[in-house]
Amino acid sequence: MKNHEIDYTLHGDDMQFVEIELDPQETVVAEAGSLMMMEDRIRMETIFGDGSKNQGSGIMGKLLGAGKRIITGESLFMTTFTNEGTGKRRVYFAAPYPGKIIPMDLSRLNGKIICQKDAFLAAAKGVSVGVEFQRKLGAGFFGGEGFIMQKLEGDGMAFVHAGGAIYKRNLQPGETLRIDTGCLVAMTQDVNYDIEMVSGVKTALFGGEGLFFATLSGPGTVWVQSLPFSRLASRVFAAAPVSKGGGGQNAGEGGIGGLFDMFNK
Repeated sequence: MKNHEIDYTLHGDDMQFVEIELDPQETVVAEAGSLMMMEDRIRMETIFGDGSKNQGSGIMGKLLGAGKRIITGESLFMTTFTNEGTGKRRVYFAAPYPGKIIPMDLSRLNGKIICQKDAFLAAAKGVSVGVEFQRKLGAGFFGGEGFIMQKLEGDGMAFVHAGGAIYKRNLQPGETLRIDTGCLVAMTQDVNYDIEMVSGVKTALFGGEGLFFATLSGPGTVWVQSLPFSRLASRVFAAAPVSKGGGGQNAGEGGIGGLFDMFNK
């Protein structure tokens, strides 16, 4: 294998974290801010981009790799964790919000997966984290997750995070699955991705499900999440008590306090 081989264990259910076991001189790369804890003799280092060979060793290669991460809305930097001890050491990474961590062995997925731009959590050193542009204009403008997605390339382990429960679906040749655009987590490179408008004026305007579906056609594998973070955040924001002039609901809504607030304006 070109990428480092790492062993892992998932802990938890709805608030998961992953334990990664590193042999001497093995390295794992993770998003900045995802560290939960680590054992001694592990060296932590901040780098530009993902540190893969695809990024290049020169200054321009590193700047280009970091620039691609800006396009996807991620930080310029990533963090590497290297075991500099003589025995096995462990490092732990936590999911940023309720959901599942999906381990993906890229060597069994033809060396590449395409995922939503904030899904990547960690990977073995050597896995390339790049940008995947949607080739179709419809998918780009109305795709929910936008024109740009992430691609993970290599032959090592990668860990992707998504919200709620995760559903893995293997699509047969010619089989089509229509899903909410925000619920798509990841797909293999051979899946055909497009956008389809909801049929019927009443359904489109009053159905509450949005105007567009993501249409995924096989063959290939897709991963779907039940609770996109954008949906969770909008519900939390709508229910949050706020002071005058802010968003969300008033703290007195639903009670007598809300009635008396009418006379205090």
